[in-house]
Amino acid sequence: MPSNSTTRTRFLVRCFHVAKKFSNPEPEDILFSAVCLNLRQRRWNTLHQFSPSLTNPLISRVLCQFRSSPKLALEFYNWVLGNKTAADSSETRFEASCVMIHLLVESRKFDDALPIMANLMSVEGGNLSPLHVLSGLIRTYQACGSSPDVFDSLVRACTQNGDAEGAHEVIEQTRAEGFLVSVHALNNFMGCLLNLNEIDWFWKVYKKMESLGYVENVNTFNLIIYSFCKEYKLPEALSVLYRMLKCGVWPNVVSFNMMIDGACKTGDMRFALHLFVKMGVISGGFVSPNAVTYNSVINGFCKAGRLDLAERVRSEMVKSGVDCNERTYGALVDAYGRDGASDEALRLCDEMTSKGLVANTVICNSVVYWLFMEGDTEGAMAVLSDMIGKEMKIDRFTQAIVVRGLCRNGYVEEAVVFQRRVSDKKLAGDVVCYNTLMHRFVADKKLACAEQILGAMVVRGLVLDAVSFGTLIDGYIKEGKLEKSVEMYDGMIKMKKRPNLVIYNSIVNGLSKNGLAGAAGAVVNAMESKDAVTYNTLLNESLRNGNVEEAFDVLSRMQEEGDERLVSVVTYNILINHLCKFGCYEKAKEVLEMMYRRGVCPDSVTYGTLITSFSKNRGEEEVVELHDYMVLHGVTPHEQIYRSIVSPLLDVESGK
Repeated sequence: MPSNSTTRTRFLVRCFHVAKKFSNPEPEDILFSAVCLNLRQRRWNTLHQFSPSLTNPLISRVLCQFRSSPKLALEFYNWVLGNKTAADSSETRFEASCVMIHLLVESRKFDDALPIMANLMSVEGGNLSPLHVLSGLIRTYQACGSSPDVFDSLVRACTQNGDAEGAHEVIEQTRAEGFLVSVHALNNFMGCLLNLNEIDWFWKVYKKMESLGYVENVNTFNLIIYSFCKEYKLPEALSVLYRMLKCGVWPNVVSFNMMIDGACKTGDMRFALHLFVKMGVISGGFVSPNAVTYNSVINGFCKAGRLDLAERVRSEMVKSGVDCNERTYGALVDAYGRDGASDEALRLCDEMTSKGLVANTVICNSVVYWLFMEGDTEGAMAVLSDMIGKEMKIDRFTQAIVVRGLCRNGYVEEAVVFQRRVSDKKLAGDVVCYNTLMHRFVADKKLACAEQILGAMVVRGLVLDAVSFGTLIDGYIKEGKLEKSVEMYDGMIKMKKRPNLVIYNSIVNGLSKNGLAGAAGAVVNAMESKDAVTYNTLLNESLRNGNVEEAFDVLSRMQEEGDERLVSVVTYNILINHLCKFGCYEKAKEVLEMMYRRGVCPDSVTYGTLITSFSKNRGEEEVVELHDYMVLHGVTPHEQIYRSIVSPLLDVESGK
């Protein structure tokens, strides 16, 4: 006989099954169970049959059901968004997105949640404002059993888009809703401000941190260090490091790397080495140099031309067990190329390849550039051929280097052929190479060829820039084709391209040399800004045409408008040169004295002009006296003129 308890259990089970058999489930519950069953087995074709009946609440319910399987939930979410029948409204998409974001953040899958947020705020995803997205996340917060981490993620999504305003609005509105983003989100926002160069805003946020209940962590301090390093305030950055230690916050390798890199960029290698050596001591033995640290120091020494010290640091890097990478070799390759040691640069490329590293486009571009600079066109083109053979990316920098290098070494036709070849392969993306070719043809007085290059640019749909127009305008002016230059200038204005100072100076120079001083003056008056070249051109042409009064009027304008900053050694040299030509030697000496009084040091051109003119038209004693006067005032004599004119006179005086 079964016991009473056994009988009761069987009765309850039987009653349960009977109750279940005769119950009347809701249609949505049946649909929910069917969707979940088919989703577990990934029967997408079957699910498609249910898509017309998938409502907003049902989609959210299914997603929440699979919160322990976020990968499957994400697959369902993507299926819903890709199914026009299932997601027939923007509201459905938005609701599903908010739920999915909560689930992913809860599962710590932040990298999957961020693209969904970014998409919602993109044009394709509805161009929703950060506050709109925030309202959706708050509305679904309780139902999804989420955490404040979701708001941190929204701040991060805004900063990744460079939307500092949006991130700030989210932080403020979150606080108003009774939530608080973490210090990590606040650091993220402040980092965005620094990247956008919003320095004042950064400091305002930082000063409010404590009053809002935040405590600085190592990343906060690193941001302050970074802000000082951006402005090259290294002593202030170092003081932050010591303040960290006083607050009980240990600096990490990033703290040191930022300061070391900042010191290297300013050329303060002594400061960089001091920190480099003291990293372990300052950090209590917790931090040692990594590849970034070593590369910063190596690059710093390379930029300073101290290859011996750069190699010594690399040797220390290897001894410490830190592997050299592409950046290490890239800095050294460029430095050896700059030093004229292309053979050593190529040897380093072979060495890095033997270690399993790849000489990337940047490194190869550097080798090609320095080979061209050395005049080794054959070697440069051989490296280029090797790049193409290895299917390495030929970028716009490669193109510019090759075109300029070929032109520099006299291979203009080859440069044109190369540019045509890369253009046919749809590799040309900017006007730099074409401008280089035009400049070369203008320099060679082949204006017809330069015009053909301009035509090719137009045919290929490239946007002409100020350099494109300016190159041809300058070429026409130098050839005396003023009408052509005016046509080109008008074309530039019609295309709404603003002429730069170089173009204006070219026009002023052309008009002046063609005897149109009045027109040149009118152009100068119309210019919004002028520089020393503008005025020196007018000054030179006025004096060349014998208009001394006009020349001194120009000089007065330079002193008035530029607060004498426009008046340079070139200005005085122009005056002295023409005064000597006019035979006004005493006036030329007065100008020389004026230079000293106004703190402008004469150069070898000043020396050469005066000594040559005085030797032809004044006595020998006066020449020697003028030489002594200038040398005593710190002028370096023009070597050839000194040897040919002054030295023989000194020998005669000494009785040799």
